[in-house]
Amino acid sequence: MRAIAESSPIDRARFEREVLPASEPVVFRGLAADWPAVRASHEPGGIGPYMRRLGDAPCDMIVGPSDIGARIFYNADMSGLTFGKERGSLSVLIDRIEAAAKLEAPPALAVQSLSARDALPEFAAQNAIDLVDPSIGPRLWIGNRIVVATHHDVMENIAIVVAGRRRFTLFPPTQTHNLYIGPFEFTPAGTPVSLVDPESPDLDRFPRFADAWPHAQMAELGPGDAIFIPYMWWHHVRSLDPLSMLVNYWWSATPAAQPGLAPIDALVHALLAIKDLPESQREAWRGMFAQMVFDADADHIPESRRGIRGPIGEAVKANLRRQLGALMSR
Repeated sequence: MRAIAESSPIDRARFEREVLPASEPVVFRGLAADWPAVRASHEPGGIGPYMRRLGDAPCDMIVGPSDIGARIFYNADMSGLTFGKERGSLSVLIDRIEAAAKLEAPPALAVQSLSARDALPEFAAQNAIDLVDPSIGPRLWIGNRIVVATHHDVMENIAIVVAGRRRFTLFPPTQTHNLYIGPFEFTPAGTPVSLVDPESPDLDRFPRFADAWPHAQMAELGPGDAIFIPYMWWHHVRSLDPLSMLVNYWWSATPAAQPGLAPIDALVHALLAIKDLPESQREAWRGMFAQMVFDADADHIPESRRGIRGPIGEAVKANLRRQLGALMSR
């Protein structure tokens, strides 16, 4: 497996000039080594006392039995999930994680994607990076040795390990076909996940995963290390220590192509309009999408006759959006 490329900490200008356009994952060793939270994670009591000093906040705790292998996933027949949620607070969660660390077979415990600015504003103020716009707020991920299934985000992502170690296994978007993506509507955490366990793949059930594996990239991060995960890169994350904490920043590096429209909307529309057509017709539309959307080559048409295949003004865009709305409401 290929190791994820590494870099020393860089400034925002260089990040935006070199890293973002490349759309490749990068590990930044020691990016947040001076964070008070990272320094606290190295103290004898760990990160817990520091977090408690900052206050408490309600949260939904992920709780799974000890026999799920700490994997936040589907149950065996996909009729449900391997975990449930309980209402608690950050201090309750940390207390339970610290108590579970003494057990031979601890339950899975975590909170995911909790807004630091809302839950612990002092944490957000004390621990920050300058690689992203200050308006982008950090999110907290705290748990024990849990495993997050391979998934992607339709955003750019910088994740910083604060306490414990985490192993990241990444796959480029080109490998989506080989990852066997699960249900669109029923997911463990809001985004579709790969059904393949990359740590123990069942190649009888998922044979194409053998083609994805040579494209995998991996890195193990410790406190203060950060990773940039580009737009729609698939990532599998294993927490390796009894108490693990991560902070991440999500943002869109480019403005929406059309206000109020997202690529996921086009995907759903295409599923409705194309998926149930005969195979020959689906293949015909595959060619049209490749030419009109993904290749987008219209140089052979006089510029004045390119229509929606060339630059179009805001008035035309607004009219097209109205037409789409009318079509979908029929």
